Amino acid sequence: MNEMELNVADLNLPKLAPDVSGKVVLVTGTTSGFGRRFAHVLAHAGAKVAITGRRMDRLEDVGNEIKAIGGGYSSHALDVTDVESIRRVTAEVEEALGPIDVLINNAGMNVQALATEIKVEDFDQILATNMRGTFLMSQDVGKRMIDRGEGGTILNIGSIGSHTVLPYLTAYCMSKAAVAMMTRCLAREWARYMINVNALCPGYIETELNSDWFATEKGKAQVMGYPRRRLGLEPDLDGALLLLCSDQSRIITGSLITIDDGQSL
Repeated sequence: MNEMELNVADLNLPKLAPDVSGKVVLVTGTTSGFGRRFAHVLAHAGAKVAITGRRMDRLEDVGNEIKAIGGGYSSHALDVTDVESIRRVTAEVEEALGPIDVLINNAGMNVQALATEIKVEDFDQILATNMRGTFLMSQDVGKRMIDRGEGGTILNIGSIGSHTVLPYLTAYCMSKAAVAMMTRCLAREWARYMINVNALCPGYIETELNSDWFATEKGKAQVMGYPRRRLGLEPDLDGALLLLCSDQSRIITGSLITIDDGQSL
């Protein structure tokens, strides 16, 4: 073939950006922080997003924001520590938007305390939300994906606490280490069903939940201890999010992807 006669289509070149248009994506914990950002980004990219959380007033705000950018969505009250709530919501999402293509397990919580002083009820709630809730959501959606026989994607939101000691956050780190191993186990078990299971492990990223702390002298000192002396920003996760939710990540599974600007080095 003459070089000038080569058709670009013959090269099978990738699209310039990961394509999630038309995918049904269920995001847990979308009332603030990462979850809210994920919902905005995915809706803007053409996905149909199921926004979920316990604070219905905040969900309404997120829904209005998605509507304003022309995105498609449905809104659902969800408590990931309640298995009946999970089953109800996944059924509602599929009725409203169609079969779930992507599950993003973002709902999580944290309590900062010394290991000798953390309250039992706080410890139980951290593990119930971060670990048990992530598993139960994955279990329910995974079953639906297996029954449908068309594969799918599950993206867990871990933390550098999955593999790095974070002071005063023992229970949190325990829960995120469990999420990391859960990710690998489910990826192996569900590989034959073409279900990809991965985890994003962000470092310290500025959100509305921690901005006040990082504005204090102690917070500023913490940032100065990082290799690049800065915090990540929520948009820094956009590229990895879109990649792992798209078909361009079809052979990425069982991966724990650290995005921390070198904070855990």
